[in-house]
Amino acid sequence: MSTAAGVVTVERRIAARPETVFSFFTDREKWLSWMGKDGEFSFEPGGAYRMSVTGENVAEGRFVVVDPPKRLVFTWGWAQGGMPVAPGSTTVEITLEPVADGTLLRLVHSGLPTPEACSAHEDGWTHYVQRLAARAEGGDPGSDAWM
Repeated sequence: MSTAAGVVTVERRIAARPETVFSFFTDREKWLSWMGKDGEFSFEPGGAYRMSVTGENVAEGRFVVVDPPKRLVFTWGWAQGGMPVAPGSTTVEITLEPVADGTLLRLVHSGLPTPEACSAHEDGWTHYVQRLAARAEGGDPGSDAWM
């Protein structure tokens, strides 16, 4: 994990193939099994999403790149909640690299406006990537303590 000016990077090795991990970013039920309470997704370039992450916090954006099973890029921001990051104003890029024991996931969230936004999003992505890893490895991360 690292935070540069306006950028958060989270890396995680996941004991699952890239195709398996990628499926958790392009299927509504699978996505909501690790992040979010409810949401609507159009998993194609230009497609919009709106997701209730914790109930009061609602994220919105558009998918920019959907390149299975190696890369996904989408815009990100908050339509509701306390974070001053406008919907679609930042970019999340996820790359999945095959490694000997599964997949190296690298998430880079750029365009964050303040150090506080970086810190909050680093905490958030670390939390949710951990939940994603549990799901992709066939486990159950349990109920989301943030909901």
